[in-house]
Parts: sequence; structure tokens; C-alpha cells
Amino acid sequence: MSTETQRRLASLGGKTAHLNGKLYKFTSEKASEAGKKGGAKTSANREHMASIGQKGGLAKRGWRAKEEPREPESPPESPAEWTES
Repeated sequence: MSTETQRRLASLGGKTAHLNGKLYKFTSEKASEAGKKGGAKTSANREHMASIGQKGGLAKRGWRAKEEPREPESPPESPAEWTES
């Protein structure tokens, strides 16, 4: 089946569902409720949350270790040197 034919059939199915009132309406309230359930389920596992925190901390430290320390540049001593750079 061609891609165009698949898209046309999918479009017709969606339009039919709307016309028949069979479409599930996912509101922002339902989305918020679902997010709270998922967050509560994940954060209830303390070991899992600790491992996530450790991974983040190690990743940040590793990034800093790769960065080479730089020496601060000294400011120009006279006003004539200010415009030369």
C-alpha cells in the first residue's frame, strides 16, 4: 500500500471517529492527573531516584574534568591599549 493511500485511510478514520463521537478527549486536566500518577510512582522508588541523581552528578563532574582551566586575562594598563585589541 502506498504512503499516500495509508494517509488517506488514516485521515478518513479520524474524521469518522470525530463525526460518531467515539474519539477520546484528552484534556489538560486528565494530562495533569496522569503526570502526577507517573511522578508519584517513579519517585516512590528511592533507590531509583538516588541512582538518577548519582548519574547526573557524575556526568556534571566528568564535564568539568574535561574543561581545561584558563588563566584570567589582565586588563590593559593604559587607555591607549584599550582600543588596540
